[in-house]
Amino acid sequence: MTNWRRDYAMLALRINRLAGPMLIYRGPAEWSTRAETEPPAVPGALADEAERLLAEAPSAYLAAQVRAMRAVARRLGGERLPLAEYGRECLGLEPRWVPEAVFERAHAELDAALPKTPGSPAERLRAWQAAHTLESIERLPALVGKAVAETRARTAAAIIALPDEVVECRLVEGVAFHGAGEYEGGLKSTIHINRTIPFNLADLLYLVAHEGHPGHIAESMLKETLLGGQDVRFMLSPSFVLSEGLGLLAEELLFPGDEAQEWLNANVFPETGIRPGGGDFAAIHHARNVLWGVWGNAAFLVDEGRGEAETAAYLRRWALYGEEEAELALALLKPSPMSPYIFGYFHGWELLRPWVTGPERARRLLTETLLPADVRPHQSTPGAS
Repeated sequence: MTNWRRDYAMLALRINRLAGPMLIYRGPAEWSTRAETEPPAVPGALADEAERLLAEAPSAYLAAQVRAMRAVARRLGGERLPLAEYGRECLGLEPRWVPEAVFERAHAELDAALPKTPGSPAERLRAWQAAHTLESIERLPALVGKAVAETRARTAAAIIALPDEVVECRLVEGVAFHGAGEYEGGLKSTIHINRTIPFNLADLLYLVAHEGHPGHIAESMLKETLLGGQDVRFMLSPSFVLSEGLGLLAEELLFPGDEAQEWLNANVFPETGIRPGGGDFAAIHHARNVLWGVWGNAAFLVDEGRGEAETAAYLRRWALYGEEEAELALALLKPSPMSPYIFGYFHGWELLRPWVTGPERARRLLTETLLPADVRPHQSTPGAS
C-alpha cells in the first residue's frame, strides 16, 4: 500500500507538471521535488502507469481519481474524445446539455426577486449588483473576517464541530478567479479575493460559505484531519463535482430562507453605507446557481468549434452577461485538459440539492470520501426549486 500511495502521488505530480494546475498536494516534499526536477514525463507512459495503478486501487474513491488521471494523460498524449465522454471519464457522471427552458425559469425567478426597477432582467441584475458594490476594496478583508466567524459558528452548530483555525483574507490580482478558499495545513486557511473585480456585498456570505465553511476550506481541513491520506487530491475528478456542488449549496444550508439577507442587513450594510433591502437575495442566488448550467452549454459550443461571437452571444442571452463578462468567460472556456471542471458546478449542485436533506448528509460530504455514484439518484426537474 505504501508503494501504491507513493506511485499514485508521483503520477498526480507528473501529470500536474504537464497540465497543471490541477492538484492539491501536501504530501512528502521529496516527491514533489523529484517530479519538478526530473525530465518531463511522456504522456503515454503516464497513461500506462494509471492503468497499472487502477488495477491495484485499494478503494473505489482512489480508483475514480486514477481513472480521471488516466483520461488526462491520454488527452495530453493526443487523444481527443468528445467533451461529454472526456467529462464522464474525469468526473464520474455524464455532462449534458441543459435545456434553455431551465434558464427561462431562472430568468423568471430573477424577474420576481430583483427590485422593481426599469430595464430587462439583465439590466436589473447589473443594477442590483452595482447597488451593493463595496466602494473601497481595502475594507473587504475585515468584512470577510466577520462572515467567516458567522459561517464557522453556524457550521459548528448545525453540521459538525470545527477545530480552532486561523482564516485570513488576502486581496490578490493577476488571477482568473473571483474568490478561492485554500486550506494550507496546520489549521491555517486563506480566502483569496480578486481585488480587480468589483465586490458585491450581497454575495458576501454566498462566497465565504462556498470557499470557507461549510465549503472548500472546511472539507479539506476536516478530511485531512479526520481521515488522513488526503494529501493528494486530483482536482479534475468525481470528488470535486461534490465539492463544487456543496460550495453552491453552502449558503442555503447555513442561512435558510432570508436569514443571509437579514444578517447582512444587520451586520454589514449599515457600516458600508449600503441601504438594506434590495430584492430577495436567496432567490437571486438560487437563480444564479441554475445559470451555472449556461457555462456548461457554452463549453459544449466551444468544443463543437462554434465561433467566439456565437458563444459570447449565448452567454449574454442566457447567463445575462454584459460584453465584458462574456469576454472574460470566453477566456476561461478555451479548450484545455481542465475543460470538464466547469460541469461540476451546476451538475454537482443539481445532484446534491435534493440529496442533502439534513445535517447528517452535509456532514458526510465533509468527512467521507464520497463520489457522485454514492449520492442517491433523483428524478427532479433540472433547476427546480
